[in-house]
Amino acid sequence: MTTALATRTVAVSSRRAALAVAGPLWAAVSLAQVATRDGFDLMRHPLSLLSTGSLGWVQIANFVVAGLLMVVGAGSLDGRWAPRLTRIAGFGMIAAGLLVMDPGGGFPAGHPEVPTTMSRHAIGHMAAGTVTFIALIAACYVLAKRATTRGWTAAAAISGTALLVGDLWAMSGGAAGTLTLAVGAITAMLFLSMTALRSS
Repeated sequence: MTTALATRTVAVSSRRAALAVAGPLWAAVSLAQVATRDGFDLMRHPLSLLSTGSLGWVQIANFVVAGLLMVVGAGSLDGRWAPRLTRIAGFGMIAAGLLVMDPGGGFPAGHPEVPTTMSRHAIGHMAAGTVTFIALIAACYVLAKRATTRGWTAAAAISGTALLVGDLWAMSGGAAGTLTLAVGAITAMLFLSMTALRSS
């Protein structure tokens, strides 16, 4: 029985570690590319656009690995809905990585500002991103409701709202919408990672 308990403890710790790593890893790899990829401008280009071009495989792998870590780590969260929503968001991340959006906005260099057509995989990317964002927002709000302290309730609510507002602003065509969306997505993902660390 002691061996079984120890095995279960290791498994839970591994899941927590996976979720704890997911947010910081995705944010760090994304932002490193923002700083180094020629022609990329976060004020005009969404982070998903980093999946295009000769170095696009880096962001594709970033999406897939972060998504896998979220799927694995979802079980470390308490409650019924937070793990499910986090798992859905993880699968959405994987799909968003595999279904690459079309080049545009002048990135990579030489591509037109506005693509004349939208490919099926780009449409799939948009759909996967929508699922991911909705699930992340909902997970943050569920965690806000379950929080045991005011500070943690506020952190969860702010994280979910940051992604909600950032996404709505970007979808409305607001100025620097790609930046607000990136901030919201990173904030929500980092909050989930912090939640995993807090539970350990």
